[in-house]
Amino acid sequence: MSHAVATELVRSRRLLTGYFAGLGVVMAVWGARMPAVQKTAGLSTAELALVLLAAALGMVAGLQTGGRLAHPARLPALLTGGAISLAVCLAALGACRSLDTLLVVAFVFGAAHGVLDVAVNAAAVRCQNAHGRPIMAGLHASYSLGALAGAAVAAATAHTSHTVLFAGVSATATAAACATAQRTRCVATPGLEPVHTPGTPRPDERGGLSRPRLWLLGALAAATLLGEGAAADWAAIHLHNLDATATVSAAAFALYSAAMAVGRLAGDRLTTRFGAPAVVRTGAALAALGLATGLAGSTIAFALLGWTAFGLGLSVTIPSLITAAGAGGPRAVATVAVTGYVGLLAGPALIGGLATLTALPIALLLPALLAAAVAALSHKALETLAP
Repeated sequence: MSHAVATELVRSRRLLTGYFAGLGVVMAVWGARMPAVQKTAGLSTAELALVLLAAALGMVAGLQTGGRLAHPARLPALLTGGAISLAVCLAALGACRSLDTLLVVAFVFGAAHGVLDVAVNAAAVRCQNAHGRPIMAGLHASYSLGALAGAAVAAATAHTSHTVLFAGVSATATAAACATAQRTRCVATPGLEPVHTPGTPRPDERGGLSRPRLWLLGALAAATLLGEGAAADWAAIHLHNLDATATVSAAAFALYSAAMAVGRLAGDRLTTRFGAPAVVRTGAALAALGLATGLAGSTIAFALLGWTAFGLGLSVTIPSLITAAGAGGPRAVATVAVTGYVGLLAGPALIGGLATLTALPIALLLPALLAAAVAALSHKALETLAP
């Protein structure tokens, strides 16, 4: 690898680390201050579920659009444009005071999220292929660290208007995206050709994954991301319903994010040593048991421990699934990502609907059951990633 290509590769990885982290900050601030949004607009649980559904539908549209446009030459524009759009929508969400306006803005917010998510993951796969070794868990760890930072900011500003918080985060994110706009060209550098090293799936431009295995990867991604969406949108409300203070409620997602970050920081090393199937299976089982225990305890302490175990257990699943999809080429990665994010976006709204019919703790058993399913099926889906 030439010095010029190596330099561009380092720049690309650093830039993507920043984008993953920024996306985590925005989504954590939005999720952690959800109770304030609900209270300010006077929303019932069912109406809040509708807002989340609007965001889900917007993201599906954004994922589809981003998937069609995610050619290497277009990645810089998608990254910058998606980041600025997402930030502006966050500020607009803070200014909404009615269900109607929230539904419209949430849809656009979701669409911007979808476009940015496809772009950053497509660029991450390309960057990992060029490195020739696992780096995906580390890149996703920056998302978790960003989410932790965002949740910490939300907790520290719990007594500040969410409108002010959303506007401040929006201005910061917009400025960062504009400042790095020229640097995003590094993710489209033609010299970053994929290389192969033992222990990683060999890229197959023919799309070598069988259709059943491709859809299994997508189904496991949907199950996992439904759990991540549940943590982002319902963890704070779960603690709030247990009479936790606003600060403790926001801290639930902070603990979840911290645990996920720790797991992802160690994920590349664990995967290299034990193989993705074993790491994902063990982690998913921990997630299922931890969340179920936290929900059954009906106390603030048990709930916090449950969300922490849930984050740690799910930490390596998505990076491993995306890596496995990479064996089928870019289209396979896009298929798994789009299918997975249907779970992320539709899941929170589904949980809201179940909570309306039953109770929130019962509805939150759904992601625990899905984590158990991931533990049972992950070996078959990830068999090519065994050491």
